[in-house]
This record gives sequence, structure tokens and C-alpha cells, in this order.
Amino acid sequence: MELFSLKGKTAIVTGALGLIGRKHCEALALAGANVVVADTNAEKTAAFAAQLGAQHLGLPIDVTDKASLEAALQTVLARYENIDILVNNAAINDMFENPAMAKELSAFENYPLEAFQKSLDVNVTGVFLCSQVFGSHMAQNGSGSIINIASTYGMVGPDQTIYRNECGEQTFYKSAAYPVTKGAIINFTRFLAAYWGDKGIRVNTLSPGGVENGQNEFFIQNYSAKTLLGRMAVASDYQGALIFLASDASAYMTGANLVVDGGWTAI
Repeated sequence: MELFSLKGKTAIVTGALGLIGRKHCEALALAGANVVVADTNAEKTAAFAAQLGAQHLGLPIDVTDKASLEAALQTVLARYENIDILVNNAAINDMFENPAMAKELSAFENYPLEAFQKSLDVNVTGVFLCSQVFGSHMAQNGSGSIINIASTYGMVGPDQTIYRNECGEQTFYKSAAYPVTKGAIINFTRFLAAYWGDKGIRVNTLSPGGVENGQNEFFIQNYSAKTLLGRMAVASDYQGALIFLASDASAYMTGANLVVDGGWTAI
């Protein structure tokens, strides 16, 4: 089991306060890593890091601001001296403040350009900048693992029928922004793996499926029916895959896309 040990390693998780981000942090901590809980809220990142244990660090960052990331790099190095693992988890997934307007605003014909641009800024540019700032340090040291969190929707087009309720009414459309940005991340992984392969940096994608989180029952049933395992994921379903990619258990794996989706994309 030493292959899976992260003892003495330092891991940065962006978007660490999200549903899956918290589980990523918990798994890394259990595997022995020093975890940098990186998200936008300083108070909440500090509180969650303290829950994980005294050796962990909460750090407010803006993934779209290179100066913010460079300041974070210096803080992490002053505390731990090294960075071994980067989990690029921060992302925007469309939420509409007014549910009554969700169908209209999420339709491709009406989807706001500013919403599309914001997703590009966080989901793609944010991953680029975090990899540039933190990954460059790894490359200088000659080792490291970068894990980019994508999605099944980075590989297949959204099935809009799962957003229809029991009466067959379309309640929402999955917009272009999320599939476009997650597809970009999968190929960015390949770029980085090829670029930094000779520097000892492994770069892989983890593509999760949908997580059950209080959605309408009709959606849960529609989604579950499309998976081979007959259910949506729970947030902890990705912890094993994350530790595998972060650790020496995947030492000969780079440029790959590890799909953990209950069989959603298998048929």
C-alpha cells in the first residue's frame, strides 16, 4: 500500500470548498499529504483546513489572477518548501438565480455571452494559470503530478432529455459552456503531459460523472437510467481515483483521461 501513500507530499486543491473539492482534500489528507485548501473565501478555506488537521493550510486564491497565484505559491513554499500535487478542480457549472428563467436563459439561442466568457475564464484560463504558476515550480524540481478535473461532458454531448420533468417539459438546458471548457481541459492535459514529460511531471485528467446533490427526483431518475450502475455518484466516489493519480500507484501514467462515471459513456 506504500504505492498509494502521499506522506510528506504537498497537494494544492483549487475549488476546494465545492462538493467534490472537499472530498478531494479529505482523501489527500487521509493519504498523508499536506493539503492546501485553495478557494476564494479566506475564512472558509481556513476553517476547512483546520477541520482536516493542524498541518493543512487554507489559502484564498483567484484562479483567474496570476498575481494571486504567484503570491499563493510563495506562501505555500514558505510553509512546506515544495509542491508535489496540483488538483485543478475549480470550475463554474451554470446556476441561474431565478429558476423561472433557467429554461429561457440556458437555451443556446439565448445563453449570455458574459456567462460563456466567465466559464472560459475560470474553467480554462484558470487551469492554464494554475498549471503555469504551480506546475513550473514542479518542473524546476523535476517531479510532480497534475490532475485536471474534467467531466463526462468533456467527451460526449449533453443529453438534454434528462432535464425533462415527469410531464415531458424541458426545465433546463445544459449550456455549451461546460462541455466546451471541459473538452478543452482534456486536450490541455495532453499538451502539458507532452510538454513536461521530460521534466518528471505527470499530467492526467479525471473525468467524473454527475453527483447526486439534492436535485429533483425526476432528474436523478433520468440520469441514473443512463448509467450502467443505475445511480448517480456520491461525492466520495472519486476519492480512490484521485489518490491513484496523485500517487506512485500511477507512476507510468500520463496524458490519460481516467473516466469514473458509472458507465455513462460506455454505451
